[in-house]
Amino acid sequence: MKLPKFISNNIVLKITSLNAVVITIRLVISGFIQWLLATTVGAAGIANIGQIRNVIQMLTSTSTLGTFNGVVKYVAEFKKDQPELSKLFSTVTIFIGIGSFISATVLFFGASFFSDYLFSSQDYVYIFRLLAVIVPFIGVNRVIGGVVSGISDYKRYAKIELITYILATSAIAIGLYYSDLKGVIIAIAIAPVIQLLVVVAVFGKTLKTYLNFKSLSLNFNYKNKLLAFALMSFISTFLLSFIELDIRTLISEEININEAGYWTAITFISKNYMVFASGLFTLYVLPKFASIHSSEEFKTEVFNIYKTILPIFGLGMVLVYLIRNYIIQIIYPEFTGMEPLFKWQLLGDFIRLGALVLSHQFLAKSMVKSFVITEVISLALFFILSKVFIQYYGTEGIVIAHFVRYVIYFIIVAFMIKVYYNKSAKEQ
Repeated sequence: MKLPKFISNNIVLKITSLNAVVITIRLVISGFIQWLLATTVGAAGIANIGQIRNVIQMLTSTSTLGTFNGVVKYVAEFKKDQPELSKLFSTVTIFIGIGSFISATVLFFGASFFSDYLFSSQDYVYIFRLLAVIVPFIGVNRVIGGVVSGISDYKRYAKIELITYILATSAIAIGLYYSDLKGVIIAIAIAPVIQLLVVVAVFGKTLKTYLNFKSLSLNFNYKNKLLAFALMSFISTFLLSFIELDIRTLISEEININEAGYWTAITFISKNYMVFASGLFTLYVLPKFASIHSSEEFKTEVFNIYKTILPIFGLGMVLVYLIRNYIIQIIYPEFTGMEPLFKWQLLGDFIRLGALVLSHQFLAKSMVKSFVITEVISLALFFILSKVFIQYYGTEGIVIAHFVRYVIYFIIVAFMIKVYYNKSAKEQ
């Protein structure tokens, strides 16, 4: 199908429109799966599923020692320079080996501790041992995903996302049918293996163009450059997931596990529509910002991205808010406590989108100090404000903290980027 001219002439709209098709299909499937889970395992089950998802999210960082954004950046810069790519992937391979070994060892021998810490039960020891076996698949999958993003192959990216989601949700449905909540959690744990198989099937031949396995060697040429990304990934992915785990535990202890399930459900909805933007960040924003060297170019590009996606995103969020009660009635029929959470979650996510566009400049320019400062402030705000607000507003306090956090984060990020370009201008 031929795209309208105004879309085909705008790469942001091309990626966004293709993503929109994938996300629409994904939302329909997700709605059905969430309804199935909500009506079978309940709010407590949803909360436990959220815990496992956070653990897997942490593993996407630790299994590769946080090299994903580094792979995206350097593949975008050197996609036609095979010797440089060989140096990059030689170092990345070592990072995957070290990260996967440490992660798998900690998970396997700490399985009993993690099960008790996250679920107050020994019923999930087997899951952590299963994840220990799956860790290398998570690492390899993450790096190949970085290559897809680095060359901005948005068509294959969309195909991989769609096929993976269909297969992974099918596995969840099968797991639920045969083993209830345990089956669901096993299906979620093996999802990275499913994704890796899909990535290899869809992208395998093209991957050989950028990754020559025969040219790989044991070298650390990109060690220092990738370590900067490792630090940034540790903060943005690992610590965020850890804080989400802690907040879910906090809600369970301060209120009850059902309320933790309501908050988990609203974050599931949030993550589903935020996927709409995440593809754009890795496929377009990060590679594009990496090639921009002046303040004017940066401002023009940010304005272009904002005018393209913010109206679309905003309208989508208004629609979600207007039909929130129908979403609860249809998908989460017993989750009436979710209704007050929508407003603050949606407002926070809208501000978050604008801030994340800007903050990708830190990744594109390897501005480690700026990234670390802003992320630590953001996470600290979320953690502290959640602890405070839950005392006054209950579970709603968590989403209010989410909103306040991103308002402050946006202001700080904008200020630091302005300082960066002012400093660059003086040095020229």
